[in-house]
Amino acid sequence: MQVDVIASVNEARAIELANRTVIVIDVLRATSTIITALAHGASGILPVETVQQAKQAARDGDITGGERNCKKIPGFDAGNSPFEYMGESVYGKRVVLTTSNGTRAIHKASKADVILAGAFLNASECARTAYQLRKDIAVLCAGTQDEFAFEDALCAGLIVAELFRLGRQEQEMRTNDLGSILVSAYRHHEGAIPEALLACSGGMRLAKLGYANDVEYCAGIDTVSVVPVWVQQMMLPFAT
Repeated sequence: MQVDVIASVNEARAIELANRTVIVIDVLRATSTIITALAHGASGILPVETVQQAKQAARDGDITGGERNCKKIPGFDAGNSPFEYMGESVYGKRVVLTTSNGTRAIHKASKADVILAGAFLNASECARTAYQLRKDIAVLCAGTQDEFAFEDALCAGLIVAELFRLGRQEQEMRTNDLGSILVSAYRHHEGAIPEALLACSGGMRLAKLGYANDVEYCAGIDTVSVVPVWVQQMMLPFAT
């Protein structure tokens, strides 16, 4: 099984994603928010790329959510903080979500056989789900404005390490050079993930805007068992 890590949306190509399971990672904060919303009973998440698409897709009873430059979009019901997608307010509701990077990465992966949403929150369960599909895997880091993001990279390292643990009996488990580097980076920081995220550029930006609690929440490892999967344009809980 081949497991390759792609550093950012800008580096993703359809040929690299076709016939694979793709795990999209946007730790701060899109995939963490998608995972959280589904864990709290949202009926589904409709990820779209633009604000206009979100407005056009929204129906009565939907929650419109998203951000630009880390800030809630004017006129939307919610931003991109996981804390806005907890409890009764989200239960049974469809969420129409657009973010600067994460929802775009999901659409970038549309040529994949299967698209999963991963984050620290569901890392082990996401790796297990992808491994059991028995396809080559691409781990697509959303990044920030088409550039490498440290928090996504650390999470990719954790997921690749977990995939190799699951496949330790296989002689043919392979990863690309970036995957190997990120496993080492994760192992270097694994005892202090919240601190690492608060010290990276994305974490510092969010903390400066008053979202330090978001960063700390998104740094939690294996706190949620839900693995979102893209089905007919919607992110839904993967059914085992």
